[in-house]
Amino acid sequence: MVTEEQIKKIGSVLNNKERPLKERFRALFTLKNLGGEDAIGEISRAFADDSALLKHELAYCLGQMQDKKALDILTKVLEDTAQEPMVRHEAAEAMGAIGDASIIPILEKYKNDPVVEVSETCSIALDRVKWIQSGQSVDDTNPYASVDPSPPAENKSVVELKAIYLDPKQSLFDRYRAMFSLRNLRTEEAVLAITEGLKDSSALFRHEVAFVLGQLQAPCSIPFLKENLEDRLENEMVRHECAEALGAIATDECIDILSRYAEDEKRVVKESCVIALDMCEYENSPEFQYADGLLNLKK
Repeated sequence: MVTEEQIKKIGSVLNNKERPLKERFRALFTLKNLGGEDAIGEISRAFADDSALLKHELAYCLGQMQDKKALDILTKVLEDTAQEPMVRHEAAEAMGAIGDASIIPILEKYKNDPVVEVSETCSIALDRVKWIQSGQSVDDTNPYASVDPSPPAENKSVVELKAIYLDPKQSLFDRYRAMFSLRNLRTEEAVLAITEGLKDSSALFRHEVAFVLGQLQAPCSIPFLKENLEDRLENEMVRHECAEALGAIATDECIDILSRYAEDEKRVVKESCVIALDMCEYENSPEFQYADGLLNLKK
């Protein structure tokens, strides 16, 4: 049993700006895994930080915890226009992941937000909440432990799924559904189909594509992720997600690419590469778990 005192100690690592970002990330994921009201409280305190990357990850973790107690702080973050677009977007996505009907009015309001990543995310989150509320059963063949922004589509061939996935006339929700079905197939053909989404016109869509490629950890996707990371005109939210995907794949080539961008002029990209290199180290080590905040308390 983890005590309140231990959670506070892990929270103090997360909220200490003097600690290396990689340590703070590991503390965050420890709190996510522990769950509960105290962990949510410690995570919520960190929204006062000046790192957009960290705040975006806070929102992601709160969504994955699927605890309604996080909805108040996530709503505040979404409503706070002083927060960076990638942070507000992630707060909206997290609200959709929690999936409670009480958030429908706030998502309806912000689906017309002037920031396109925020408005698109609210639209997808609304579709997810309404889908859950309609009582449809989830045919969830998700081999990953993630709570996705949409359920997978019905079983179709790669060709059929790819046609929906790449069709800009389809809703983002349905295109996401096709993407998650392609991901769940875990074949090289499906991975290569997914990489084509990195050229989509929507930055939100491209960033989710990169996230999914990070889950798949397929070396065949490296050249495509590298191309978007290296494009200095690319949206920083997309470049960040490409960096973290390369960190999950963790080959020598990935380490080389990430090392080159660990001093990028965009803070979000630079910090993402630092976190991704820490992930590479973890993937290539005998360490038992990435979220090692409890272990570090014993040192």
